[in-house]
Amino acid sequence: MFLIKPQSKDAIYIQIKKQIIQFIALNILKPDDKLPSVRNLASDLGINPNTVAKAYEELEEEGIVYTLAKKGVFVSRNDNIDDFIVEESLNEFKYITKKCLKNEVSKEVLIDIVETCVKEDLNA
Repeated sequence: MFLIKPQSKDAIYIQIKKQIIQFIALNILKPDDKLPSVRNLASDLGINPNTVAKAYEELEEEGIVYTLAKKGVFVSRNDNIDDFIVEESLNEFKYITKKCLKNEVSKEVLIDIVETCVKEDLNA
């Protein structure tokens, strides 16, 4: 279910957070679904349990998951998940835009691409 990319610019705990948010957005994880235990997920991914714990803690602080003592971590009933997805999408867009500019893709080409994408989406 989870895929960690060691070469990613994102820390492993961030990758876990992003994937959980994505799974919720895609309705793979639904409200009140139980997440894998910290130990099980860490073992499956071959990473330190503290890394998974950090991801879960941040998700809980953001209201995306909740913890029940001795029962586990569960997906919250969160109507604001779209806000997190929009924010993450914009961050990715900014990163890719900066990468394109660094590789000498012109501003005009980038604008054309965005306009084409918007037109295609409106016509879909």
